[in-house]
Amino acid sequence: MVPAVLCLIVVLVLSFCLFYTKNKQHNYPPCIRGWLPWFGVAFQFGRAPLDFVEKARAKYGPVFTVLAAGKRLTFITLHEDFNTFFTSKDVDFQQAVQDPVRHTASIEKDSFNKNHHMCHAFIKERLTRSNLSVFFADLCDEFNNQLKLMKQEGSDDLADIVRCLMYPAVMSNLLGKECCPNCQTEKEEFKKHFLVYDEGFEYGTQLPEFFLREWANSKTWLLTFMENIIFQAQKNKPSKADAKTLLHHLMLNITDKFVSNYGLLMVWASLANAIPITFWTLGFILSEPSVYKTAMQEITSVFACKDTTNITVTESDLGSLTYIKCCMLESIRLRSPGAITRKVVQPLRIQNYIIPPGDLLMLSPFWAHRNPKLFPDPEKFIPERWKHSDLEKNVFLEGFVAFGGGRYQCPGRWYALMEIQMFVSLTLYKYEFTLLDALPKPSLHHLVGTQQPEGPCRVHYKQIK
Repeated sequence: MVPAVLCLIVVLVLSFCLFYTKNKQHNYPPCIRGWLPWFGVAFQFGRAPLDFVEKARAKYGPVFTVLAAGKRLTFITLHEDFNTFFTSKDVDFQQAVQDPVRHTASIEKDSFNKNHHMCHAFIKERLTRSNLSVFFADLCDEFNNQLKLMKQEGSDDLADIVRCLMYPAVMSNLLGKECCPNCQTEKEEFKKHFLVYDEGFEYGTQLPEFFLREWANSKTWLLTFMENIIFQAQKNKPSKADAKTLLHHLMLNITDKFVSNYGLLMVWASLANAIPITFWTLGFILSEPSVYKTAMQEITSVFACKDTTNITVTESDLGSLTYIKCCMLESIRLRSPGAITRKVVQPLRIQNYIIPPGDLLMLSPFWAHRNPKLFPDPEKFIPERWKHSDLEKNVFLEGFVAFGGGRYQCPGRWYALMEIQMFVSLTLYKYEFTLLDALPKPSLHHLVGTQQPEGPCRVHYKQIK
């Protein structure tokens, strides 16, 4: 027993010394490695990754590496290095995400490497700003129909209200009416499984499904759900090209056995970030009386005396709702993803360091948007700061990286901005809200995706007549 313990101590000491010497010789960034080989600081990092990142930046400087569960995560935090992250040929987006895609959607690497660029290209083409008119009227009708299902007065959790109303509307708009859950039981079952899948998504990218039984069961349910949807969509292929949904275009582009798996990823991407941001936008507006008042003045002015039952919102209307757009962008700034990633494929120089191939290069929009030089009073919700950007041309403020950058910028960003602004405006025009709970803080437990609320946020609502 004693010799075995001594051998373990010797191995740990040698590993530490070799790693330290290697870092010095190659001028790698400071590395937070812990004492256990392979595990590194996985446990400390995993408990609250966003908090860990900020403390590490304060202690080690703007570039540092975290060794966790066999991976080297190198974080860059200076705005001047972001362009390198997005445009350097020495980093690769596809290689960074292919393992997470395999774990969360069961798509084999060969299929992903073959189809990813094509999928990104056709989604970007279909959801470009100039093509949003194809979706506009139908999405407005879907939101109107879902809002009609709300009671005239009641109390509920704001996040749950948003999910219940937006899930079916957005899915119908992107996938087709015949491909979505119809009855209330089906809607509730989809919501239950999607919530489990979404909340465990980050863990699903890293851990074997054996340790995530509930998540794995929901993933299997959703894949079966997508197989049934695709079967229905194949039976109802429209003859006209402009009548084809995003799902029909996916089916045309993906010809291997993983089409339902890509469909699941597409559904996740369309719901997992935009819907929490919709919650935060409404929450921030309702939590600031002066903001709520200004927002309502703008909405009632633009919609004039339109019937609250079935409002026709035009693209011109959204263009006039500039304060709502400012509130939305400020909400995105404050609740952006914890991290986005690229894989280093060639030695990369950042600051005075060399980042070795194999490292996952990490950028945190969440912390980037808290740079006081670019965003004064960064923790405050200040919609007015966005008046300094060109909202008409969708030119964002310097330092705003919520949608990524470079070749693989979020292809659905213009659709997401449209749906959030439309839903928030319609909902506030139709219902008066009062917060029953303080607006919760964001949970700092995840790096992937938009920040979720740490606790409940109950509201009382009453229909405006």
